[in-house]
Order: sequence, then C-alpha cells, then structure tokens
Amino acid sequence: MEKTPRGTSVGVDDPYAFVERCDHVTDDGRCRYAAEHAQHDPEFAAERRADDLRCPAADPDGEWAWADCPHFRARQRERACVRCGLEERRRAHDGERPLLEEHHLEYRDDDRKDLSHEVTVYLCRWCHAKVHGSWARVDEDASPDPEAIAEAEGRRSEELAETAFSTAAERYDDE
Repeated sequence: MEKTPRGTSVGVDDPYAFVERCDHVTDDGRCRYAAEHAQHDPEFAAERRADDLRCPAADPDGEWAWADCPHFRARQRERACVRCGLEERRRAHDGERPLLEEHHLEYRDDDRKDLSHEVTVYLCRWCHAKVHGSWARVDEDASPDPEAIAEAEGRRSEELAETAFSTAAERYDDE
C-alpha cells in the first residue's frame, strides 16, 4: 500500500485508480498546462504544441498513462467522502471544523524529482483518521461513522433553522 513521506498509509495500492482525468485536460483532450504555463517547462510545452496540444494520457488508446505525465494533477471535485459518501455541510463565515478533509493519495517521490504528482480526494474526518491509522482502505465499502452522521445532521438542522420564516413581531417581541 502507498505511504506518506512519514510512513503512514494512504489507504490505496494505486492512487491513479481514483483519477477520472487530469485537472489540466480540457473537454476536447488538450493540455491546458502546456498552453497556459509554457514558461515553467518550455520543452514539454513545445512537444505538446507540436501535437496540437493533445494530451497523450487523456486518450484511452494514447501512448501515456496518467503517471507518465510530468505535470499531472487530479483533485476530486465532488464534496463527498470517497469512502463512506458523507457530504460536506459548511456554513459561510463560520469557523467550524469541516466535515471533509483533503486526502493525498500520491506524494512527491524524492528519488524521481521530475515527477511531482498530486492526486487528492476528500475523506470525512472519521474515515481520514481510520485510513491514516493504517487499518482502513479508501476503496472499501464503508458507512458513515455515527458521530459523522450526528455532526452532519446537526449542521443540517441549523441550516433549516436559518431558513425558517419568522415575522418581525416574533423576532423583535419585547415582552
């Protein structure tokens, strides 16, 4: 199983199994990194421009896998725990600890400085602790922890209370 730089488990054998697409790939399969950040890697950008900015990893029949791209990055967009499915409930302008935390599946390999990939998913706080405790896997079927459900439902109740209608007389009753 993959490990963090400190040696704790990340909960997966293959981080790239959780990747749908690179964050730099456009809908038509072109590499946005080569187009917008050419100054950071001119050689890479020139190769992509020679191939009309086509991403060789985005094509299922292409010559690259996601892991082969030197500028690959994939972050989960959906705000739900990939392990148990708990959805995030956050309120604006509130300092509460979020229900979901970013969980990195791939870390920089110090032996191969040319590859510095980022593969990130969301885990609820409870699943995150279990995964880093080395006994849980990200890809296993799990139900939300009872504490997680209680916390999410408490936030949901507060959201509903905020949207409830009360008349001015009820709000400013000077009894």
